[in-house]
Amino acid sequence: MMEVFKKYSFDKILLVNTLFLLILGIIMVFSSSAILAGEKYHQSFYFLTQQIIAAVFGSILMVAIASIRSPFFTLTKLVYLATGTTFLLLLLCLVMPPVANTHRWVQLFGVRFQPSELAKIVLILFLANYCSRKADTINHWKTLLIPVGVVMSFVLAILVEPDYSTAAFIFLISSIMLYLGGVKLKHFIIPGLIALIIFGVFLFSADYRLNRVHGFLAPEKDPLGKAFQVRQSKLAVGAGGLLGVSLGASTQKLYFLPCAHTDFIFAIIGEEIGLVGTMFTVILFLVFLFRGLKIADRSSNNNYRLIAYGLTLSIIIQALLNISVVLGLGPATGIPLPFISFGRSALVCNLIAVGILLNISQRKLEVKSTL
Repeated sequence: MMEVFKKYSFDKILLVNTLFLLILGIIMVFSSSAILAGEKYHQSFYFLTQQIIAAVFGSILMVAIASIRSPFFTLTKLVYLATGTTFLLLLLCLVMPPVANTHRWVQLFGVRFQPSELAKIVLILFLANYCSRKADTINHWKTLLIPVGVVMSFVLAILVEPDYSTAAFIFLISSIMLYLGGVKLKHFIIPGLIALIIFGVFLFSADYRLNRVHGFLAPEKDPLGKAFQVRQSKLAVGAGGLLGVSLGASTQKLYFLPCAHTDFIFAIIGEEIGLVGTMFTVILFLVFLFRGLKIADRSSNNNYRLIAYGLTLSIIIQALLNISVVLGLGPATGIPLPFISFGRSALVCNLIAVGILLNISQRKLEVKSTL
């Protein structure tokens, strides 16, 4: 058996599905941000333009990555270099000028980038590579020290920014990767307890984080304060009914619902396009899930399989967390809706992830002829 890269045999359903998500995102970013952009930047098309630029750049990277014959994303030296570089970028954030009292971005030559979005991909590649190479000894503590150390270093760097939700998400997806990579559940107990203590300390160190939890657990006690965002979000979704109030006609985006074009854009979809719009969005993510899992199941080796599972689940879990918050099923997290929420770094990185999935989908096993 030998691996063959069959160009143009990529998963076309996944590509078309991603383009639908991309187009929906561009439309909804403009609809939810035009008034804000006009008042803040005196350009109604500001956020739309930025999102389109990110979409074009990300799409170019997606196509380029999908077309490369060499499985560069599995090369150990390259993966380790990417992991180290991403970690250094996270540390570099801490010395950058703050944006909204946080240090989440690297700003160079007028371009602002959020390394924690890249970390979501890089850690998946790193853990897939490591678990595949160390499959025979992956349940030895000496073997586990390296991946656990790398993951906790990333988590701590992101917590310090601070970005609690992204740090928690990265810990979650990394744990899933290690489990899929063969690590037994008993080995998660000690790292899990350490992580629980760390996240607990950071949770209680900031009142706004506790307020989000209190707002979720008891929204009726402070509907205009701690539970304001989720309350307004649910009002938006409820106001849409079956078909919505029509595209662009949302009232909640008029400063009633904070972060309407980012974290709570799903609520605007519900208000303007109604149940039909929200169900269409959910169906697109379900199709993405099924195609990603199919790519993973058909992968020609364990490294590809772990990468495909990791990238697919990463995007779907983020979508699930975002939608849950919008519907009041979880505390506000700040996790964006993949491909749809405004966010240049997240959009570019998600398209890179799709490019890798499309690349893997073109790798087939064939019987080598002996004639």
